[in-house]
Amino acid sequence: MSDNTIEKWSTLKEVQEHLGVGRETILQWIAKKNMPAYKMGRLWKFKLSEVDEWVKSGEAADNNSSVED
Repeated sequence: MSDNTIEKWSTLKEVQEHLGVGRETILQWIAKKNMPAYKMGRLWKFKLSEVDEWVKSGEAADNNSSVED
């Protein structure tokens, strides 16, 4: 990415499509799991690079379910 390339803001709907999850899941992640999101008026806006980094860090993982059975 060059210095003068600015990442556009993404909508909640775009993040839903990007991650393949529903609206309520994203809103819960914002409230309970520190998903990077910015409130602009009544709308939530996101930077997909920040969302991807958050997912990679493991923050989106469901701590209540066990991967090992």
